[in-house]
Amino acid sequence: MFHFLLDETADAAQQGSGMQLVSTLIMLGVVVVVFYLFVMRPQKKQEKEAQDMRNSLQVGDEVTTIGGIIGKIISIKDETFMLETGKDKTRIRFLKSAVRSVDVKAEDTIDAEKAAQKAAEKENK
Repeated sequence: MFHFLLDETADAAQQGSGMQLVSTLIMLGVVVVVFYLFVMRPQKKQEKEAQDMRNSLQVGDEVTTIGGIIGKIISIKDETFMLETGKDKTRIRFLKSAVRSVDVKAEDTIDAEKAAQKAAEKENK
């Protein structure tokens, strides 16, 4: 008599543990998806933007390095560039990966110089 009750209880416990395992796996899957969407994906996007910025460096760009050095790029080779800083024109060689940000693009500098020249010409006339 008690043997029959124990069998039913064991079957119910196995079904319950099976459902518990499924719900645990579903929750684990949800955590992995949320982690990917909120951590991994934005980080990869940020790394891609930084790589694109470093690949688009040009001579004449004013940049800031990760060490806080600000200067103008005077030459570029494969993975390095030469930076000219300060009034005394100190030249330092850096890896492209050391660039934190491009402060002024070379095209912007050229456009500003042309605008200043046009304004000066108008003043002189």
